[in-house]
Formats: sequence, C-alpha cells, structure tokens
Amino acid sequence: MLNDIIKYTGILILLVLIQILVMDNIGFSGYVNPYVYILFIILLPLDLSAWLVLLLSFFTGLTIDLFEASPGLHTSATVLAGFVRPYILRIIAPHEGYEQGDIPGIARNGFRWFLLYVALVVSIHHFALFYIEVFRFAHFFQTFARVVLSSLFSILFIVIIQTLFIRR
Repeated sequence: MLNDIIKYTGILILLVLIQILVMDNIGFSGYVNPYVYILFIILLPLDLSAWLVLLLSFFTGLTIDLFEASPGLHTSATVLAGFVRPYILRIIAPHEGYEQGDIPGIARNGFRWFLLYVALVVSIHHFALFYIEVFRFAHFFQTFARVVLSSLFSILFIVIIQTLFIRR
C-alpha cells in the first residue's frame, strides 16, 4: 500500500514536471497544446473507488491550474475525465473482465485497447478543457480544431511515455 502511494506520487510529480517544463512550451499557432498530465488518471488501478479517482483528479487538475494560472479550467476537465473513466472502462472491458488490482497499460491490456482507452479519456478531457476556456460556441470549429489536434498530440506523447518509461 505504501509502495503504491509512493509510486503514484512519483508518477504525478514526474508528469506535472513534464507538463510544466516541456509540454507547455510546445505550441503550433495556438492549435496544439499537448497535455500529458492526464496520464496520471489513466494509469490509476482499475478497481480504485470512484470517490478516490475523483479526489485524485481534482488534486491533479488543481496542481496544473496553480502552475498555469488557469482558474479551475484543468481542475474541471480533469474531474470530468475522472468521472467518465469508470464508464469508459466498462464499455471497453474485455470479455473476461478485469482482474483485481489491474493497472491499465500497453503491456497488460494490449496496444489497441490502451489506445482506445487513452483516446476516449483524452478527447473528453480536451473537449471540456478547450470549450470551458472559450466558454462560447462563437468559434466552434476553431475550438474543435484545437481539441482534435491537441488530443492527437497528447495521445501520441502519452503512448510514447507509456512505451518508454512505464514498466509492467
């Protein structure tokens, strides 16, 4: 239990540092803003209670909001991602189901499953984040282009991080 807390605290710190020091400096004409800190919520154990996922989502989003001076944008989008996570996991569950203590990943669940899982969570997160940021539908297609491009780059970076750094 203590090892898991230390491991996930380390993952959160590492992802926040990657987000703030590297990813926030990547931007192409304001359309691509990759957010990899959402990987923390994605990698939480599958059998973790819903209230704990929401609490960790809130803390993760709040941490990013503090560093980026964005008043609740990341918090609300990350809590939404944490909220829909169990529903997404239920929809894409394999026929044999999940084992107790399973942690999502490419090695354990396969590349296709992981890519679908990440794509759904990241797309919902980014959709909420960018539309809350704009808070109007006047520039719907411009914002939608930001959502799609940022989601694609975020998914790419998350899969790269998962492949290179996260072990079984």
